[in-house]
Amino acid sequence: MDRLPAELLMERETRVSFGPTPDRLLNAPLSPMTWQMKDDEFLLRGEGDHYFYYRIGSGVTVHRRAAVDLSEESLWLNGSVYAAIASMNGLLPIHASAVAHNDLVFAFTGPAGSGKSTLVAALGRHGLPMFCDDTLVLDLSEPDRIMCLPGHKRLKLRPDAFELAGAAQQEKVSETYDKYYAAPLDGTVAMALPIGQLIFLEEGADPAISLLSGSERLLGLQDEHQTARLFEAAQQFDRLHQFGHRARLARQIPMARFVRPHQAARFHEGVSLVAEYVKLDRTR
Repeated sequence: MDRLPAELLMERETRVSFGPTPDRLLNAPLSPMTWQMKDDEFLLRGEGDHYFYYRIGSGVTVHRRAAVDLSEESLWLNGSVYAAIASMNGLLPIHASAVAHNDLVFAFTGPAGSGKSTLVAALGRHGLPMFCDDTLVLDLSEPDRIMCLPGHKRLKLRPDAFELAGAAQQEKVSETYDKYYAAPLDGTVAMALPIGQLIFLEEGADPAISLLSGSERLLGLQDEHQTARLFEAAQQFDRLHQFGHRARLARQIPMARFVRPHQAARFHEGVSLVAEYVKLDRTR
């Protein structure tokens, strides 16, 4: 399958060089761990004096103004900077981890700490390869279908998740971030695929999966995560266009709710339920 224009765009726009950057795009200087966006420019300041500047068509410039934690650099580049670049070029980043099955992507979204990565890692034991971890980028350019760009991040898990997921622990992600890299048990899918379903993770008494109605889908799309804020800042939607955007997603993306208890003893019960659900024959 030929690569999508959106894949080539992201490959081109995310190229990195090192050099001087501005310290602000607006009147106020940036505080650590904040960002600014103006027209075709984006500026993020990491911890200390670590700056990431992007301009459409010019790639990313990184400036290390003083001693910085270099282990954090790839996290910024693959996280908020990547999401900003996608957003400014008309792509939609979603805070989600996903697996692939039968040439469709099944993505799991929920608040930080809801277990998206751990679930995807554990689904590898059921023959479901990882598609992405933490950020799913959607290409909305085709009116009749929504495509998912393959993931650009390595799988990351908290120390207590490795035993649950049955994954092998690799090196620490960074000096200050309490996660470790893990190799997906069934590998990864590196080609663009259509979205199959977006599944919201929720806590409940017993594992259960249910489809969402149109109004429930719209409510679920009211995301407050950083990726959603970046997209809204880049697109500058008024209320009418924002509603139209969410209505399109709600109409075109099948959505479901996966409820499960946060109990380690029942973790695999929920994983098995999800694996069976993802593998359902949807051709009939």
